[in-house]
Amino acid sequence: MADTPLLEGLHVVDLASFIAGPAAATILGDFGADVVKVEPPHYGDAYRALSHIPPNPRVEGINYPWQLDNRNKRSIALNLKSPGARAVVERLVRWADVLVTNFPPRTRAKLGLEYDDLAPLNPRLVYADVTGFGEEGPDAHLPGFDVTAFWARSGLMDVTRQRDAAPTMNAFGSGDHPTAITLFAGIMTALYRRERTGQGARVTASLIAEGAWAASMWLQAVLVGGKAPRPLDRADPPNALANAYRTADDRWVLLAFANEDKQVPLFLKAIGHPEAAENPDYADTPSRRAHAAEIAGLLDKRFATRTLAEWREVLDAEGLTYGVVQTLEECAHDPQFLANEIFVPIDDGSPEPHLTIDSPVRLDQERKVRPRPAPDLGEHTESVLRDLGFDDAGIDGLRKAEAID
Repeated sequence: MADTPLLEGLHVVDLASFIAGPAAATILGDFGADVVKVEPPHYGDAYRALSHIPPNPRVEGINYPWQLDNRNKRSIALNLKSPGARAVVERLVRWADVLVTNFPPRTRAKLGLEYDDLAPLNPRLVYADVTGFGEEGPDAHLPGFDVTAFWARSGLMDVTRQRDAAPTMNAFGSGDHPTAITLFAGIMTALYRRERTGQGARVTASLIAEGAWAASMWLQAVLVGGKAPRPLDRADPPNALANAYRTADDRWVLLAFANEDKQVPLFLKAIGHPEAAENPDYADTPSRRAHAAEIAGLLDKRFATRTLAEWREVLDAEGLTYGVVQTLEECAHDPQFLANEIFVPIDDGSPEPHLTIDSPVRLDQERKVRPRPAPDLGEHTESVLRDLGFDDAGIDGLRKAEAID
């Protein structure tokens, strides 16, 4: 494993807010890039306040979303609306290898932050732009969050619910973080292109495209003339062996039998009804599909007779494929998460550091940097400005112009 982080020496300017764009910059920082987070003075990125918005849990003294998506960054508080800020922006662009933004198209144009505005300042710049609804079309100007663009607009919100039940919200950020991986992949592809051509590039990603990709199997069927599946009814499923069942201690087990010919006899043995294999209603896949509601009713009664722990022992003994619907509290202590270092300690100097969630991109031959605390607003304003070549007089001039505090 290399001693020097892979992306050490790579300069990144994070002009984005909230989750997808900043999270992509965080992954670059995980591999050693120097990431400068540009925030508005006084209140900073609005993401700083997300932990105070229900239903997000409140943790006294810990801004956990901010830590998750802004670790290993330096913060500069810069008023982009001030004419005096332009000199700082231009020096940041010349300094940067990568610039990440998620300003809506109209805002980018108003602030002079379009790719065509900045590329002449640095032809090697990789300009990474993430939007809610894409760059074109009637809704390109709309603000987009993962719940509206990724979850609702893509069809995912409609199909991932029980039939006749109201659609439900997704977990905050569950569309943003996959989109961040896509943006990171695009950035790394553009950096590879730069190595071959010497030229930068513009990289784009959107929450709506990420949602379409997540829903792509069924959405692809509709594109070629298929009929979209209706939201499922657990009591009358298309396949009773790909369904969830409640245990005696009010937990849920999700069956997922891909090879029914092999697994069904083992399953019937495990639940104490091997004779059911001889019943013509259950003998093959077509008959099991035809009697799915009946089978689901029988399995509802059977699973209600034992606890989750008992069912895990029974199903594991036969090597059957199933999942446990875990709580987040269980995930936080799951030995599988811990063994694979999905959770890593924050390098904050405390004897018992808190854990944070590592980004999922791994290379066996490359080490990541240990997560450092996310920055306070404007914590590094002066040091970043000095790195860009501003002296005392220049910094004082920026203050007078109200470009910085």
